[in-house]
Amino acid sequence: MFRISATLAAMAFSATAFAASLDAVPVTVTNESEPVLCAEKDNITIKVTSPEVRRFRIEAAHPPYIGGLVKDNWEADWTACDMTGDPSFTAPVPPRRVTFYESIEYWLVGYTFPTFWRPADTTFRVGDRVEKGLHLVQLWKLGKDKSYEVLVVYPQDGYWRARPMPPAHLSFNAYGSSFLFGPVEQEGRPVVNIKEIEFDPKTLEFKMAFKDGSNGSLKLESVDENRMILDVVLDRPVGGGKAFAALRSMYVTDFNNDVSRIAVREPGARRWREEHILDFQKAQGTDVWMGRLTHSQHNTSSPDHVFKGFSKDPKRPEPAAARKP
Repeated sequence: MFRISATLAAMAFSATAFAASLDAVPVTVTNESEPVLCAEKDNITIKVTSPEVRRFRIEAAHPPYIGGLVKDNWEADWTACDMTGDPSFTAPVPPRRVTFYESIEYWLVGYTFPTFWRPADTTFRVGDRVEKGLHLVQLWKLGKDKSYEVLVVYPQDGYWRARPMPPAHLSFNAYGSSFLFGPVEQEGRPVVNIKEIEFDPKTLEFKMAFKDGSNGSLKLESVDENRMILDVVLDRPVGGGKAFAALRSMYVTDFNNDVSRIAVREPGARRWREEHILDFQKAQGTDVWMGRLTHSQHNTSSPDHVFKGFSKDPKRPEPAAARKP
């Protein structure tokens, strides 16, 4: 209990956030994971559903052992993997790199690969610049000594990866788990079908037009050497029993995984419910933590994730500097 409590304490609420959490909408957290032997297959699927939620937050924070991490490992492990049956679609344009936006602190870069597992028809827009068929878009941030890639999106299937900047004693930290938000569909694997993504450099906000006619946005609230905070807004709740958010990751063994534990803060409970990621089945909760307590040989430095702050109100709080005294 101590180790996971320390992890959750590291993601502790401020007094204001804690008060707001008392009014948070409980969501249904469901596990659709399956055991596998291949470390490069996303076999972990944690879905979050609610007929009411229109706003929530995602945090990506370093695992609790990061301070003592001396040797990192982010190499792919193809042991027991057979990807020959995976779909593959040739890109509509040759492989390329596109720089959308660049400032002193941030820049945004897009890539087209030779092939991808889905057709490439989602467009990406920054101001008057519109590109179609990009498979990956990266957001980079200037740190104390160099720039770091902190957030990526795969426009064609709606997968996102987030990570804080590396701590002072590491020059790099790995991505691990992915997340989705919006109407989650099952098309061979969980996906979110996006028609268009627009990025606003002034607000660091990604605005989504989903193919079902709904809209959503993801705003980078903050990122530093401890954690990243993302604010998600949907223009309407995701109904029909579909998930509005999901975590996708991998687990083979306790020493070979990107996520191995889950903790759910259930309404009215006096402690967090904590379970192994494959043993967990279903719960109601206002906060969901998914991460690791011990070192893994796969993406050792990759972050833990928290979904929290579920709300019916889509309005983002006014920035403190803009509030009247």
